[in-house]
Amino acid sequence: MKFCKLNFFKVFLYITYRKCINFLAFNKKVRVISKDFIEEFEGLKDCIDTIKDNYDEKYIKDAFVVVAATNNEDVNREIGLYCREHGKLVNVVDNANLSNFTVPSFVKRGDLLLSVSTGGKSPSLSSKIRKDLEEVYDESYEEYVSLLGEARKNIIKNTEDVKERRNKLNALLNFSFDELRQIK
Repeated sequence: MKFCKLNFFKVFLYITYRKCINFLAFNKKVRVISKDFIEEFEGLKDCIDTIKDNYDEKYIKDAFVVVAATNNEDVNREIGLYCREHGKLVNVVDNANLSNFTVPSFVKRGDLLLSVSTGGKSPSLSSKIRKDLEEVYDESYEEYVSLLGEARKNIIKNTEDVKERRNKLNALLNFSFDELRQIK
């Protein structure tokens, strides 16, 4: 069974990598502290701060959001307790009880954001649902949401009657891309 031979340190680095990608999707500043990094972090070197070291609270002292994703349960617990004591948002990947937020799986298409969470019970299920959503809500939804936003703005600007405005806004959802493009 290959699973038994996995290097659990690398597993936690993959978890960290995925969470970095999530935060970067929202243009957040990310700092990762680890003695080692997987090669995927090479592609992020211009986007994140990496510190090759063991955990030390000095690295998270000024942080607002912290993800504890080490391969050491005691270190994760220490990080979780420190963050809770100091009023920081913390996600402890191996201890939901110490976490005060979760990082959901999500699909982002421009301004459209679809998120899925199992509250830490099954990240694999969240990931599966996210992949399903990516197929249904493809890249074209970025343009679709943008067109809906423009049409909405025009309807609000040009329709005084509240009931008529609501009816027009609801009707927008039945328009095709081409029809929405013509509304501009």
